[in-house]
Amino acid sequence: MIRVVLIALAFLALTLVLLPFQLIGIACDLRLQRTIPHFYHRVLCALIGVRIREVGAQSTAGPALILSNHVSWLDICVISALSPVVFVAKSEVARWPVFGWLAKLQRTIFINRQARHQTGAASREIAGRLLGGDAVVLFAEGTSSDGIRVLPFRSSLVGAVHHALGSSTRHTEITVQPMSLAYVGFGGVPMGRGLRERVAWYGDADLIPHLAHVLSSGAVDVIVSWGEAVAYDMRADRKAITRDAEKSVRRMTAAALRAAPPVRATPVPANEQPLPEPA
Repeated sequence: MIRVVLIALAFLALTLVLLPFQLIGIACDLRLQRTIPHFYHRVLCALIGVRIREVGAQSTAGPALILSNHVSWLDICVISALSPVVFVAKSEVARWPVFGWLAKLQRTIFINRQARHQTGAASREIAGRLLGGDAVVLFAEGTSSDGIRVLPFRSSLVGAVHHALGSSTRHTEITVQPMSLAYVGFGGVPMGRGLRERVAWYGDADLIPHLAHVLSSGAVDVIVSWGEAVAYDMRADRKAITRDAEKSVRRMTAAALRAAPPVRATPVPANEQPLPEPA
């Protein structure tokens, strides 16, 4: 409990120090609005004890849409610690106490997944962010899972690729890159099925107790794998884009969970060669 309290106090202090700079960055449309969340989550990962092994590398091509699986609220910290990105989240998140406010500060794109008629508007907003220079992360499953299986990817919001190309006079291609998150260690020991629910946040699990368990663990180990980045033009089919990304994420997740390398002593991410993919 002492550890949880100390992390919470450090989190509060860090938030209060960086808040004015982020507000200025958003108001004046400065680069700060992207770099501060990146720095903020690197510090949070260090405080929590998140140790990241990065396999492969994020593409430097842009505009870039990143399609990922989704395991936990911790995914936000992990991905943001690696790169300045913005996320697509369900509209309910915007109303959460504290966390909704933080999501807004990170310039999250909120969508109403229950209102299918708003899909086009959501895709256009994602497209606008892509053309504005943001790398956009879409949790394509539409929900979180137990971290062992990858749920089917939804293709509706991948239509942002075509909206972006249709709105741009400078870009003829949009880069789509699959990314896999695999949590492999908890509290300094390999993560078996018995420990997986300590990190995976899905179903009806309450957020605050889950958050406290993670903060008190002392260490969380995660493998982030980057798949092949593909540049798509207007001829690309969004369902085919989604299907290919889903297959890649499934392969990378399975490879990472099977490899489950020894825990590293540093939370600083290091690029690795891709893990061998299962046949």
